[in-house]
Amino acid sequence: MREPRMDRQSIHAEMEHARATFQALVSQASPAALGRDSDGTRWTNQQLLFHMLFGYMIVRRLLPLVRTLGRLPDGFSRRFARMLNTTTRPFHVVNYLGSCGGALVFRGARLTRKFDKTVAALHRNLDQETDDALARGMHFPVDWDPFFADKMSLLDVYHFGTQHFDFHQQQLTLQPPAA
Repeated sequence: MREPRMDRQSIHAEMEHARATFQALVSQASPAALGRDSDGTRWTNQQLLFHMLFGYMIVRRLLPLVRTLGRLPDGFSRRFARMLNTTTRPFHVVNYLGSCGGALVFRGARLTRKFDKTVAALHRNLDQETDDALARGMHFPVDWDPFFADKMSLLDVYHFGTQHFDFHQQQLTLQPPAA
C-alpha cells in the first residue's frame, strides 16, 4: 500500500499528531508499565519512549547534512552512505545504549518537554524551508534503519521521524497483557 503524497502541511499535521500521542502515552503510563519490556525490542517501554523522541532528535541533526550533501554531485552522498553502511554494527550498539541512557535522564514531564521542544523546532525549520530545498536529497545508509531509503529528499527526512515513531509505538506494551 502506498503512502499518501507528502507535503509541508501533511508533515506538520503528522508531527502534531505524534506530539499529542506522545503526551498521552507518557502521562497515562504507570511506573510498572514504563518498566515493562516492549514487544520486539530489548528496551523497556521507558527506553522505547525515549527512542521514539530520539528519532525526531536525529531528524534535527540530519537536516543540515541533507541540505549540504544535497547540493553536491550525487556521488558524494552515495559514497558517504556506503561508508556509513560499513559501520552498521557499531551504530546499532550506540543506538541501543543511547536510548538506555537517554531514558535515565529524560522521564515524565522532562521527556514530554523535550519532545515538545524538538517538534516545535522541526515545525519552525520546516516553515523556513524553500520548496527547492525540500526537493533536494542525498543517499542514506539503508542498513541503519528500515525507514531509510537509498535516496531521501529533505521532505522525506522530515517524514522519517513520524515513520519511526509510528513503527515503535506499535511495540509499546503500556497496557498489561490480557489474562
